[in-house]
Amino acid sequence: MNQHKETTCPQMTVNFDAQSERQVSIYSPPFYSSPTGYKMCARLYLYGDGNARRTHMSLFFVLMRGLHDSLLQFPFTYKVTFCLFDQSGEQQHIIDSFRPDPKSNSFQKPRCYMNIASGIPKFVSLDKIQQQNNRYIKENTMFIKVMVDFVNLPKTILSYTVSLNPGLPTHCQQRLIQQEIERRVQMQSQKNSTNSVVTTSDNVLISNQLPFDNGNKMN
Repeated sequence: MNQHKETTCPQMTVNFDAQSERQVSIYSPPFYSSPTGYKMCARLYLYGDGNARRTHMSLFFVLMRGLHDSLLQFPFTYKVTFCLFDQSGEQQHIIDSFRPDPKSNSFQKPRCYMNIASGIPKFVSLDKIQQQNNRYIKENTMFIKVMVDFVNLPKTILSYTVSLNPGLPTHCQQRLIQQEIERRVQMQSQKNSTNSVVTTSDNVLISNQLPFDNGNKMN
């Protein structure tokens, strides 16, 4: 039996040094979406790629040939989200997502070691992360999280997801996310019920007022 060191939804740690700018790109360690899932990694261009060169940091997603590809569905169509962590503790993370193009070769079943990277060329401006004492780089290190959404999570839950303690096991984070979704659904249901009562009450008041506004008397 093969054992994998890859993890689901990893954090990519990037260290800056004198050679960083000379590196064309940096790959994260590979990881699997599940023990029998998709194999993937992230590819980072610290100083941008293509039209984003020297203006933005570029961040891409890469599908890799995995052990279980013959069992999986392709093209890969699940939304991918990147999060650059705010290390100041103020939770001002930079989050951006993209949904794969099912016609792109990047998201077909890999025929070689890895597919062509695809993602967000202008993920964050270099001006923002090159400022002295900025919140995203501490001790020449930044942390990036990769999230693949297989269940169409509500967009509003993203900020909660990245606020969770990264040290928690993945299954604990998933349980907390599910509990938060259920809590928000319940709150929305209660809010809708309250609004329904208020609307009904207002309608009754209006219907009672109309005869008097028209100079008529109630029988």
